[in-house]
Amino acid sequence: MRPTIADVAREAGVTKGTVSHVYNGHRPISAPTKERVRAAAKKLGWVPNANASALAGHHTNAVGLVLHKNPDALAVDTFFPVFISGMQAELSQRQIMLAMQVVDSQSAEERAYRSMAHGRADGVVVLDIHRKDWRIPFLAKLRLPAVLMDVPRDYPGFTAVRIDSGRPMEELVDHLRAQGHTRIAHVSGPLDYVHAYERAAAYVRTIGNKELLRQGDFTAQSGRRLTSELLSLSYPPTAIIYSNNVMAIAGQSYAQEQGLRIPEDLALAGFEDDEICAHLNPPLTSVDTGPAERGRLAAQQLVQVVAETFPESVTAPAPVIRYRGSTEGKSPPGDCDPRDV
Repeated sequence: MRPTIADVAREAGVTKGTVSHVYNGHRPISAPTKERVRAAAKKLGWVPNANASALAGHHTNAVGLVLHKNPDALAVDTFFPVFISGMQAELSQRQIMLAMQVVDSQSAEERAYRSMAHGRADGVVVLDIHRKDWRIPFLAKLRLPAVLMDVPRDYPGFTAVRIDSGRPMEELVDHLRAQGHTRIAHVSGPLDYVHAYERAAAYVRTIGNKELLRQGDFTAQSGRRLTSELLSLSYPPTAIIYSNNVMAIAGQSYAQEQGLRIPEDLALAGFEDDEICAHLNPPLTSVDTGPAERGRLAAQQLVQVVAETFPESVTAPAPVIRYRGSTEGKSPPGDCDPRDV
């Protein structure tokens, strides 16, 4: 693994900020300290990223965002437009362009990152981190500055915007239990995604088992299909938490088509709150993860990374649950497990 600025700082006995100032000249540093830092860097084989210095010199004046998504799915997903608007708001103040590309395969994604590393952009924001993500070592090899989004921990050599994806799930389960529900299901996103996995793990940890966990793919089709599957059980759930609102809205529509009352017969909640959730009948309880603020933070961090100011990873503001009518009714009669009778 290549050495990082943190390794150099530790070796030299200084802060990461001091290492940064030695190389970017933004603050006066004493000669002995400079010598100690440069000696540590030489010993460890650490070299300031040449690509990262480009933005400071306005080489391309652009940063990149590559989305490996089905265009049809993007068309109905409200998270990405709001996240991108947050990035744009921050970048426009600095007169920096956002180069965005949607791809449909890993090979196309690799080509997009190579293009950016070779002069199209000075750095990238990486979304939808996977539990075993090939992009992290790939970007390190390209020496392309990057900010990793929505990760629960830091990755050596990268700046991240962290988010607590598990806590809102725990709070939703506690809320539904307080309403009297004991059969609470979760329709997750693909469990290869870190944020979907963290939500599902929090669900299993809080519930105590995986019996009512179903893995979706963030599409309306999977939300509808898995809602049907859960409601067809001999002992179905009386509450379902979905990992995004697209699946939740599809699930609510299906349940109402079957004659179920929301929330009297079935309580529902989702993630990635947006304006439409408040206008459903009944309005949908949903977790607001603050996509605009996360986009702003991503852009802010990336500008610092490519300018070689080496920012610490940051934690996004805590998600907020917007409690609405879809969870606020009393639990249905008989919400108990017949195995306990």
